[in-house]
Amino acid sequence: MSESPTQHRQLVPGPSPLNERSSRESFTEERRGSLDSTKKRVSMACTACKKSKRKCSGTRPCDNCRAFDRECIFDETLDQRRRVAARRTADELNYHRDLFNDLLRVLRAEDRSHTAKMLDIIRRDATNEELRTNIDQILVITGGKVEESEQTVRKLEDIRSSLTEGATQSWRPQVMDIHYLCDELPFRVPAQPWTNVTTNSDLVSHLVSLYFTWDYPSHSFLDRDVFLRHMVLGDLNSELCSPFLVNALLSNACHFSNYLEAYTKPGEIATKGDDFLAEAERLRDEEPAKITLTHLQGLLLLYEKYSLSGKNDLGYKMLHEAIWTGQNMELVGNRRPEFPTDSNFSGDMEASLRQTAWGLFHIDTVVHTDFLRASLIMYVYKRRPDKREETAFWWPYPTHQSLQKSYLVEYLDMSYDLCLIARDMSQSLFRIDRRRPSADEQVRVKDYFYERLRTWGDALPTTFTIEHEPPPYVLLLKMRYHTLVINLFLYHDEDEILGSTTGVMKTPESPTTPSPYNKRNITQSAARAIAVLTRQYRREFGLAYAHHFAIYAVNLALFVLVEQCGTFDILDSDFLSLASAYSSMASRSHIGRNMFHLFRQNVRAKCQGSRLRHSNTVIEEVKTLFDEECTSPSVFDEFSDGLEKLDADERYRVLGAHRLSDMLDRYETLSLGKDEIALGRCFERLAAG
Repeated sequence: MSESPTQHRQLVPGPSPLNERSSRESFTEERRGSLDSTKKRVSMACTACKKSKRKCSGTRPCDNCRAFDRECIFDETLDQRRRVAARRTADELNYHRDLFNDLLRVLRAEDRSHTAKMLDIIRRDATNEELRTNIDQILVITGGKVEESEQTVRKLEDIRSSLTEGATQSWRPQVMDIHYLCDELPFRVPAQPWTNVTTNSDLVSHLVSLYFTWDYPSHSFLDRDVFLRHMVLGDLNSELCSPFLVNALLSNACHFSNYLEAYTKPGEIATKGDDFLAEAERLRDEEPAKITLTHLQGLLLLYEKYSLSGKNDLGYKMLHEAIWTGQNMELVGNRRPEFPTDSNFSGDMEASLRQTAWGLFHIDTVVHTDFLRASLIMYVYKRRPDKREETAFWWPYPTHQSLQKSYLVEYLDMSYDLCLIARDMSQSLFRIDRRRPSADEQVRVKDYFYERLRTWGDALPTTFTIEHEPPPYVLLLKMRYHTLVINLFLYHDEDEILGSTTGVMKTPESPTTPSPYNKRNITQSAARAIAVLTRQYRREFGLAYAHHFAIYAVNLALFVLVEQCGTFDILDSDFLSLASAYSSMASRSHIGRNMFHLFRQNVRAKCQGSRLRHSNTVIEEVKTLFDEECTSPSVFDEFSDGLEKLDADERYRVLGAHRLSDMLDRYETLSLGKDEIALGRCFERLAAG
């Protein structure tokens, strides 16, 4: 019987004994070569190598990042061959579709004021994030007046209640926002065991990432890497992370979040972070008084939170309690040290102590110099933080912008140098326990500090220029420089000492040697420089995440343009750009809303509405804001809520608006309260002297 050829496979002759070794060696070399070639085929490069156009090894951390000691980040969403990139593209399309549909719903509303508001926002070239935020607020406020809005409100309330009840369902935004479509967070941390407000680690990681992106290092009193490392460990006995500290940080971070979970009551700015704040306050009250590092850091976070909300005049109380704690820990003080010291603590503890000591000194000089008061800390008893690059790049989370160089080492050095100038300036000019200097002495002192400030400004690295596109905290540092210049020249200037110079006879108190500097030109130049920096900030990063110091700087610059220019021009391009930025930033905090309302009233008192009405270049929103004859309702009318505080107590009297000290008195009162502790210390020194 014949057999089919497929029934038996053919046998291939094996290697002969003579060439068996050579065949094995040939196969081994071939496989090694195959593996080598596989290693050379890298499917994706890290962001740093892409930017520097270096060959990347393809593994994290790559060889280049390891050699340069920098953070290595692989962003798969930038690779259009991958599914995650396609998913992001689809999500972005869905986001824009939902934004368009929701915008149409608002424009179709029966209440025409909402339509007018949205048109004004669109005309001022608002970003998509600002449009999304305003649309969400209108949909919540209108209740059943906009189609399906009642259902939207009910859904949002259900989400918040399920979150606070510790629901285990996955945390997702109910209103699609491009900012929250990122598949990767800069920092991943657990919610438990640190907070009882939520069990969702995604929400906590989102807030922590926002804080370290937009607040840090403008107020860098935490060592970021140490804090995150210990938070991830989840050890409640840690000396470098505590539930009080975490909840205080999360409460503060809610200021930068547009998620509904950041609100206690949806749409009410004043309730942002209140759930985490209540938890932080409970933990602070329950634990016995401790002189610990985490307690000090948590107090500084509460100071920031209270100063934004303007609640209960607790801002100064938290700051002074933090300073007292820092003095008892021998981090700062008023006796001159022989030299800064190091302790015998572990590396993490020593790094945190250094960062907190200098961060506390930074906040003390910023706050007290801003409000024309003498700083309370004279010396820092710790060396400056090590000059180590925590990260080579700054990641503008949650936007989709590319990474930027951080310049963190240079920034911190220049920031601490500016703190030393501010400390000396406040001690020389603002202390109330010293005799009032003569006009000649004031001229000399102001000229001396202006020279120091100019020297500091001339020493700024070239990488801090606008052409190098520095991160936002560098722009804020330069704004602070200009605010110090303005405060220096406007505080008790010669006109205030002598009264109006018109018709006043020269007295022995008059300066015999005039200053070589023109006060008005210098302060106006500083105000316009802040306008340039604000436009750069808005252009590069938007104002949705602007640090709260920017509100102070813009408010001060506008005061100069409105009250100190001699002839106020409401059509001044710098004024209009600053006022537009101010209106956007002020809407995000209670203190911002109050101060913007006062500013708006001052501008209307200038009675330049007719110039606005006849201008074809000014948008309708600005005309509604500043035209004294305009009767159209505006969302900014609600910003007066809470200003009763200024009339409720004799200390909070509303003073004239033409002096710097009067305007800052209002700002201080509405944010931090009165610095009675500092005044008491000054009187104690007077009695002792």
